[in-house]
Amino acid sequence: MFTLNRANLKSSHQAFWLVVDFVMLGLLIINLALILFDFIYSAEGFQSFLANVFPAFNDFYQPIHKNFRLYDLIFVSIFFTEFMVRWAVAVRANTYSRWYFYPFIHWYDLLGCIPVGSFRFLRILRVFSIIYRLHKYKIIDFTQTRIYQFLGFYYEAFMEELSDRIVVKVLSGVQNEIAQGSNLFDRIQDEILYPRREMLGQWISGRVAIAVQQSYQPNQKDLRDYLERRVMVAMKQNVELQRLNLLPVVGPTIRDTLEDAVGDIVAQVIHEILDDLSASRNHAFIDDIVEAILPDPENSGGSRHNQALIELLDEILEAVKAQVRIKHWRSQL
Repeated sequence: MFTLNRANLKSSHQAFWLVVDFVMLGLLIINLALILFDFIYSAEGFQSFLANVFPAFNDFYQPIHKNFRLYDLIFVSIFFTEFMVRWAVAVRANTYSRWYFYPFIHWYDLLGCIPVGSFRFLRILRVFSIIYRLHKYKIIDFTQTRIYQFLGFYYEAFMEELSDRIVVKVLSGVQNEIAQGSNLFDRIQDEILYPRREMLGQWISGRVAIAVQQSYQPNQKDLRDYLERRVMVAMKQNVELQRLNLLPVVGPTIRDTLEDAVGDIVAQVIHEILDDLSASRNHAFIDDIVEAILPDPENSGGSRHNQALIELLDEILEAVKAQVRIKHWRSQL
């Protein structure tokens, strides 16, 4: 069951209106119960049943039934008075942008005051509005109740099932359009990516520079030592270099010198490449890559290239559909 949060009640300064809400809630329940009972009492069979089983109660209720609208008007006058008071308070507090917004926003309260036919049953919406108002100020928390959690769980399950089916249907439609020769790729490449080629080049260049700075420079010495070791191992396994050991006196010295020189050269080349990538000098290099990936629309083409993109996108959409089909709500059962 929900509990009354007294701390939030004091901080919200809604104690008076809380009392009013509870009084109105009680009157609404009584009024709705009377309306429902009077509706059932209108059946002659039910009146005969009461006359035979509870004749005293039937005699007591008979005049109430005949003048039920008069009794209902008593409740209506109370509800309408409360509505007008709340409207006046809302106007004074500037709750809404215009003074006449209140009856439009609280239309169910106003229509429920009409003592005619089905309008009476709109008063049940006042019950939900009062409960919602109490929940909004966190005076009453319904989220911890079993009924709320039960209904919330199955609501989320229903929405997930519905949204999954819609998404899968949409993605399947996209796959069918692509398979039938849609110009989606041409539009993406020519109208979206190609006009932003310079921006993409700058973004990729910046990301590459940041990646190199964060990954290479802190580990520069370790990478250099690793490269030198790998070069030395490869040269020691080289048959031609092993023959240098056969040369008297200078053979081993020449071999060691070559190993050191080649290892230093390879490490230095890698260092220069990564240093260039981490600086603004990589921009031209990245531009060339973007140019190759996104050629001029007038010079681009080739069904093989488009077919590869079609297959790639189809696999991506299939992966998305497989992920969408996962029923997360089942894991919560």
